[in-house]
Amino acid sequence: MAEVKATIESVKGFQVAGVHCGLKKEGKLDFALIVSDVPCTAAGVFTTNQVKAAPVLVDMERLKNHAHHIRAVAVNTGCANACTGQQGIDNALQTARWVAEAIGCDENEVLVLSTGVIGTQLAMEKIKLGIELAVKGLGANNWDAAARAIMTTDTRPKSASMQIDGYQIAGITKGAGMIAPNMATMLGVMVTDAAFETDTLNESLQLMTQSTFNRIVVDGDMSTNDTVLVLSNGVSGVNNPVDGDALFAVGRKLAQDIVRDGEGVTKFITLTVQGTPDTASAQQIANTISTSPLVKTAFYGNDANWGRIMAAAGRAGITIDPQQSKLWITPGEVTERNAESLLLFDAGMPTIYSEERATEIFKNPEVSILLDCGMGSESATVWTCDLSHDYVSINGSYRS
Repeated sequence: MAEVKATIESVKGFQVAGVHCGLKKEGKLDFALIVSDVPCTAAGVFTTNQVKAAPVLVDMERLKNHAHHIRAVAVNTGCANACTGQQGIDNALQTARWVAEAIGCDENEVLVLSTGVIGTQLAMEKIKLGIELAVKGLGANNWDAAARAIMTTDTRPKSASMQIDGYQIAGITKGAGMIAPNMATMLGVMVTDAAFETDTLNESLQLMTQSTFNRIVVDGDMSTNDTVLVLSNGVSGVNNPVDGDALFAVGRKLAQDIVRDGEGVTKFITLTVQGTPDTASAQQIANTISTSPLVKTAFYGNDANWGRIMAAAGRAGITIDPQQSKLWITPGEVTERNAESLLLFDAGMPTIYSEERATEIFKNPEVSILLDCGMGSESATVWTCDLSHDYVSINGSYRS
């Protein structure tokens, strides 16, 4: 299979831009626009938070009726446009209307995304300027600028692309904090120059999200704005490709990049729970471990305090038997134990292991946990991280 690249050169039929319109200080890029030359089939997945931002509500409604005819996505930073009432809805619709007028399409063909502080209204004069500047700056090779323009507390842009069987899939994401399963606090826009039918694209996105963006944790909080969109314009001439691995590979790269760039992160942790009766049980146990502040701070402190892992597994709401459970840690990013794996817990008791070796493994920037519950054949993998002093500093003064 082709390699996933960390860059996007161009995708046939798409033009993008990232500009500064005053939403951020010091001239930082803060508004992005992605435009297809022709109408796209589109699909989206959204936050499961019951408090949904205005752009989420607008896009969910728009995709119900116009998923077969989308032309553009506009993204602003600086303001989440969440908890903003009818004015927030009106501002999201106005943003789409201005984009439609500028590129020459119907307003229902434009989707909008927002990220930033909750509870503030969009600065519409700056949004209008951003649209004007972005339309003037549209180009096929501006993906890096677009990825930078959607960043909030991210320290670097996140892009991925893959060329396979005559077509391409690419995407950009943002996200560093408020990251939890069942959609993280993130925005993502993926595009492909292959042609997909609406139902096929929606099903593929749902499956991909469940195994990628719904398997990442930074802090356990869930945002009001989480959205991943996929646009398919068919310009490559490839119709309904049957290989879904490319979409998954690009999505996984973007999802993992979010965790690696998490707020204050010093460690990337691959957590696999296996030996459960069903996948949902494995994921619930993994989610509980990966969101535990005690587990995460132990990793930050290089303290091989594996008891916290077992305690979190035991409170996940899934029946497990400590007598049948085994726990390993391994340096690097793996989902199966290998020669370097260290068995810490077995048959209800700690094993006779080297504390020095356990601490050495915990000190790695990439660490893997494998918990075998011994009660079935299903498994799930979640990507998480440690919790550091910097995370508190970043979020303690987020609005400052």
